[in-house]
Amino acid sequence: MSARKTERRTQQSAESRRRILEAAAEIAAERGYEGTSIALVTQRSGLPASSLYWHFGSKDELLAEVIEHSYREWAAKIPAWEPPADGAGDRRERLRSILRQAGRAMVDRPEFMRLGLMLMLERRAVEPAARARFLALRQEVLKAMGEWWTAALPPGACAARPALPSQLARLTMAAADGLYAANGTDVDPADIDGLHELLALALDGAAAAVERQESGEG
Repeated sequence: MSARKTERRTQQSAESRRRILEAAAEIAAERGYEGTSIALVTQRSGLPASSLYWHFGSKDELLAEVIEHSYREWAAKIPAWEPPADGAGDRRERLRSILRQAGRAMVDRPEFMRLGLMLMLERRAVEPAARARFLALRQEVLKAMGEWWTAALPPGACAARPALPSQLARLTMAAADGLYAANGTDVDPADIDGLHELLALALDGAAAAVERQESGEG
């Protein structure tokens, strides 16, 4: 087989995979995990079931890949959880920037959150691969957040309360989850920036209060 034919087949395979992922993401957003079927995905993508099974093996693996793909697209649009340079002011501004941009990107690519949160709250005898994938991605983000807070806090605060960075990371994620859920109900999308700015102020204020407490100032 010529190199040109091989390249063309590779491109066609990648395009088929993309179409299946996009179709599955749309259907999962509309119908959830249970309501997403192979028949619906093939109908919307215009590709045969054999193509779906070739790329993903099963519906569960397909939805796990939908979560992964949607998450990676979202993560590429936001600043990395890299430690702030120095100072409380820099910490606050960096936190505000990350949260605000993450919130904006979530409005555009919410598939992994919508499907993942639904799966996270379910309990099944056999855990779906899609749920396991979402939980693994959350652990990835929590780890990055915890490292960010460890670098952003004074060494004394972490020494006195070793669990503080992890606690702040979990609080950050829980609050972001809540804002995402609220955005689908009663929050004006135009106010998302303002809410994330308030969240950054609250988190930084909580960290500063602990710092004062541990230093004996308050």
